[in-house]
Amino acid sequence: MALVDCPLARTAQLGETDYWNDSCATDELAYAIERGATGATSNPSIVLEVMGKEKAVWVPFVRELGVSNPHWSEVELTWATIEAMAVRGAAALEPVFERTHGRKGRLSVQINPANYRDPGRMVEQAVHLHGLARNIHVKFPTTAAGIEGIEEATALGVNINATVSFTVAQAVAAAEAVERGLARRAEAGGDVASMMPICTLMIGRLDDWLRVIMDRDNVAAEPGALNWAGIAVLKRTYGIFRERGYRSRLLVAAFRHRLHWTELVGGDLALTMPYQWQVRFNGSGIDPQPRMEIPVEPAIIAELTARFPDFARAYEPDGLAAAEFDSFGPTARTLRSFIKAYHDLVAVIRDIVLPDPDIRPR
Repeated sequence: MALVDCPLARTAQLGETDYWNDSCATDELAYAIERGATGATSNPSIVLEVMGKEKAVWVPFVRELGVSNPHWSEVELTWATIEAMAVRGAAALEPVFERTHGRKGRLSVQINPANYRDPGRMVEQAVHLHGLARNIHVKFPTTAAGIEGIEEATALGVNINATVSFTVAQAVAAAEAVERGLARRAEAGGDVASMMPICTLMIGRLDDWLRVIMDRDNVAAEPGALNWAGIAVLKRTYGIFRERGYRSRLLVAAFRHRLHWTELVGGDLALTMPYQWQVRFNGSGIDPQPRMEIPVEPAIIAELTARFPDFARAYEPDGLAAAEFDSFGPTARTLRSFIKAYHDLVAVIRDIVLPDPDIRPR
């Protein structure tokens, strides 16, 4: 398939940089694939958005699902819908998976975020989700329990995506857990050569958190420096991953501005972008150039370190212990938002199978 020429398609031609579609909506995924995208992501917030954008598809689907399975709970109907959406997204990426012999072309689907404290439940669901299609990544939160789950799921042959991660320490802990899991799988005679683990850094959400701290605590920081916090953490993590030879590949998420694209071009990593950012970047006229090897200015690192202790915790490889992962500001905020979106999604399913009689149908 001939790709549409655009800045993001050219990005994918520089070094080993890939870009993904940060959604599994049909039209948005098709737009991305036509411009060189090699993967896609999903989570409760994304599924909720897709339900709203594609009502003509999913409302009848859920109604029929409810009729066909009269004894299913709302939770069962919700997960059947999530899984159907994942299978459809994976199918759209199947040609990429085939063309790259399984190195690319996968969809990431998230386990129940409310289980972030329970490694056993996370692993059980991960094994199930992994079996939905051959080109699935399963997202684990990089919590203390999630690190346990990542190792166990990897040992069982699940291609994981460590998400809800904002710090060098979390990324390193996830990568180490993957290495332990791969070693266990190899020792048991399982295939590891075809496994493609991913570690996500949600760099924009770290920037968001430092802005919350700046306003909350009246920190007189250089405003422009905050745009570099997540980039600095990502670049330091990238160097450590290459130095130590981790087999997990970094994925960059939570875009907030164009530096989250232009400063990372040329790296051996993937950038997962929402549709609106793809359109914005493709219409920018920017000719992307490799900048991954250019370090963040030391003065910016010094400013962030001096003004924000939580930046230092995110930037230093030993800045957080595993026991602190769950309570770190961006982790708690993101988990809470994902759990809320999951419960909101269950409520949407409820409204379809058990409509409110006080609301007139449209």
